[in-house]
Amino acid sequence: MISRQYRDDVGRAAADSFRLQVVAAKETGTDAPIKRIENCSFLYTRHLNMYFVAMTRSNVNPALVFEYLFQLVKILKAYLGEEFDENAMRNNMTLIYELMDETMDFGYPQNCAVDVLRLYINLGNVKPQDEPEPSQLTSQITGAIDWRREGIRHKKNEVYIDVLESVNLLLSSTGSVLRNEVQGAVQMNTKLTGMPECKFGLNDKLVIDKDKGDGKQTVEIDDCTFHRCVRLGKFDADRTITFIPPDGEFELMHYRVTDNINLPFRVIPAVQEENNMTKVSINVKVIASFSDQLFATHVVIKIPVPKNTSKAKIKNSFGRAKYEPEQNAIVWRVKRFAGKAECIITADVDLMPMTRPKPWSRPPIQLEFQVPMFTASGVHVRFLRVYDKSGYHTNRWVRYITKAGNYQIRI
Repeated sequence: MISRQYRDDVGRAAADSFRLQVVAAKETGTDAPIKRIENCSFLYTRHLNMYFVAMTRSNVNPALVFEYLFQLVKILKAYLGEEFDENAMRNNMTLIYELMDETMDFGYPQNCAVDVLRLYINLGNVKPQDEPEPSQLTSQITGAIDWRREGIRHKKNEVYIDVLESVNLLLSSTGSVLRNEVQGAVQMNTKLTGMPECKFGLNDKLVIDKDKGDGKQTVEIDDCTFHRCVRLGKFDADRTITFIPPDGEFELMHYRVTDNINLPFRVIPAVQEENNMTKVSINVKVIASFSDQLFATHVVIKIPVPKNTSKAKIKNSFGRAKYEPEQNAIVWRVKRFAGKAECIITADVDLMPMTRPKPWSRPPIQLEFQVPMFTASGVHVRFLRVYDKSGYHTNRWVRYITKAGNYQIRI
């Protein structure tokens, strides 16, 4: 439909071979998104029924190529709408060629920031309200800070910080931990005037140990990735997170923690098969291990039962529980689960006789929940300092939310 050659080592015939061997053969979804055809590498992703394909004969970094393809789709969504289709592409060919020329030069990705691209590439009918001076525009396109333009003003200078964590747990039937980790993200919404520099601090063990500690809990962060506004040189040197933030919402960093995790819920199951697999008795105790000043919301506990279940007699201390045949499970829903609370559910499950009895595979119990103002890893924000030459006051808000990822207990 549309193509752009940045070097002369790959021709249109190579693109036709991809169309014949991958698209026509309907191989996508089953094979890896990298295909080698006639000494040419094809790296591709999909949006609706369209393929975005990068071709090269060089030994490129595939992560770089896929990041560019994902950014290109994101840019097109910003210009053409979230669900842009083939017709939208055909009706905006000139715009797309402009975007492709600005985002890549001689096969090297360049400026992929939507906010900056909109300053000098628009649809022709929408003119930017505060069009920058040509010299200012040049520095934004070629300079290091393309994610934020100069001259931004806000009546109130505010920063909202969300620390969002997802807990993954796999517990064996004997109670030993098979898998236990927290995936976390720090999301920010900045409304700051000018070009401020921010310094952000977590209770990172390496930083606090180096500063000889302040008596507070520390966390060993295993690995983290940052938004491109963070100065990685300073982080590598002294573990300080320094950055000039984009205006609005963005994800500052993503991290993982595997040690000393404070699990929000303990689950103690007892499941017994009785009378030659004609009955199953279930007793599950759930204990909230977080502070009694907090509470969990949208708690859902799925307790599996055999597929040939006919009925289940359920008793639970609070919340609502019922047998849902389509999920082959007893689903227990609690809107508000207080910290340090304990609750018990018991069930007598009657089974239908089977002509060919099969042993029950015993899938794990699964939990879903959200706990506001709690972090399973223990990560918390120590400080956020905003430095600007005008010295204005900044209001800061911090929120913590922990939710369940794959939280499973084998029975």
